[in-house]
Amino acid sequence: MNLDLIGAAAGALTTIAFIPQVWRVWQTRSARDLSLSMYLIFTSGVALWLVYGILLGALPIIAANGITLLFAGTVLAMKLKFG
Repeated sequence: MNLDLIGAAAGALTTIAFIPQVWRVWQTRSARDLSLSMYLIFTSGVALWLVYGILLGALPIIAANGITLLFAGTVLAMKLKFG
């Protein structure tokens, strides 16, 4: 099996997993129950994965973590705004 296909599938699933959270916080305008420290740590880790993917030139890692960084960063921003 093509390793890039496995990487793309894994990246797609872990990225898509954030959509319900983003949608829920946006709808309710509440992020009170979300952990700020978890999202700070997670978003930092995703940013580092993105840098790693760029350094390797690995498109599945770059795409998945670029999009996940956008989603996680959005949730983090809404956590800071809506608390």
